Amino acid sequence: MSTTTPTTPSPTRRIQIHGPLPGPKARAYIERDEQVTSAALGRVFPLVPATAEGCWITDVDGNVFLDFFAGIATCNTGHCHPEVVQAVQAQAARALHVGGPDVYSPGYAELCELLVSLAPQGPYTGGWQVFLTNSGTESVEGAIKLARYHTRRQRIIAFRGAFHGRTTGSLSLTASKAVQRRGFGPLLSGVTHLAFPNRLRCPKGRDEADWGWEMAESQLRAVFETTTPPEEVAAIVVEPIQGEGGYIVPPDGFLQALRALTQEHGILLIADEVQTGFGRTGRMFAVEHWGVQPDILCMAKGISSGVPVGGFMARASVSTWPEGAHGTTWGGNPLGCAAARASIQIIQRDGLMENAVAQGEYLMARFRELARECPLLQEVRGKGLMIGLEMVDPPTAQQWVQSCFQRGLLVLPCGQRAVRVSPPLILTREEAEMGFQVMREALLALAG
Repeated sequence: MSTTTPTTPSPTRRIQIHGPLPGPKARAYIERDEQVTSAALGRVFPLVPATAEGCWITDVDGNVFLDFFAGIATCNTGHCHPEVVQAVQAQAARALHVGGPDVYSPGYAELCELLVSLAPQGPYTGGWQVFLTNSGTESVEGAIKLARYHTRRQRIIAFRGAFHGRTTGSLSLTASKAVQRRGFGPLLSGVTHLAFPNRLRCPKGRDEADWGWEMAESQLRAVFETTTPPEEVAAIVVEPIQGEGGYIVPPDGFLQALRALTQEHGILLIADEVQTGFGRTGRMFAVEHWGVQPDILCMAKGISSGVPVGGFMARASVSTWPEGAHGTTWGGNPLGCAAARASIQIIQRDGLMENAVAQGEYLMARFRELARECPLLQEVRGKGLMIGLEMVDPPTAQQWVQSCFQRGLLVLPCGQRAVRVSPPLILTREEAEMGFQVMREALLALAG
């Protein structure tokens, strides 16, 4: 089938903004909300959705927005894909909840079997074991616990710019923005952060793979010889492509070097695929772009297209903890399992990974044209429909996001001064071009 027009529930639609945003109903709702909800939520824009379908969101005032952020890279099959909705409705009529740690929850094994079948290929050919959670941060927390238990080591290595969650353990690894950590210490001890390289910063004349390998090896050798003995390191935790840190793609050779060095020292490699997984970058998991097979892989977001579910899978030889060592009341909830199985089937059957490549390459080419036209846009990077647009400074990035919102397009900031483009993987070429034109018009208006 065509990779530019997948089978989707998203009809041809148009952005419709009826007046100044937010509209009167949205303003009234926001006023109510801010009286009773935590200020920590920190909404990016004053949007109050009423309905959502495909790549489109309609707010309570009837304004229609094109969605280029997909619920923070979560709704990979689009909003309210009819097959996902049907799967959830059918399961809800049978059982809503049974208690995963205590019984064999409906759909749990089926989802785990499916995830094991998707595990990145590599030299390890033994079995995998899956633990289902409710979210990405829970998946990372579980992976940290398992790595420490299995290796009997305590230290963890992560990367500056990384985002692994906001609960205490995962927050100890997160290093994308100071506000996410400020005031919450002390966090886990024994965490070392290294620099995460951007492939577009490869020195002129250098082979990218050699440079990427050197960026990993030189940093690890330095900390192993000074502050972080390798025999005390349980795991290296890495996003194959950084998310909140700016949608940064590492150079070829970098992840391969991490894999080689972890194996040399008996350290586990944990791939955090919470934002990169399930077709977002054009592969089921982003590590597949570099042929790397991790020891543990963390999942959430795009696994279920909007229903809270996550998980982590580990090589069976690593998953050595005993019964009762870890647990969760809601993880592997029947509704989440049903949504995840339906979502993964749609991604595979309807060519959404191929579509992510086709539309992503088209959009990045268009954004590179825009960068030549407008110097406020300094760098275009990404894989598939995970695109980062580096701006000249943080205020310009924020202004671009808000200007797009006022024109009916939803995008989010990331990193220090970047804007992310992460629409549903069902995006059509017409929708891609429509969104690009809104972003171009907004940026050129900012440039004066």
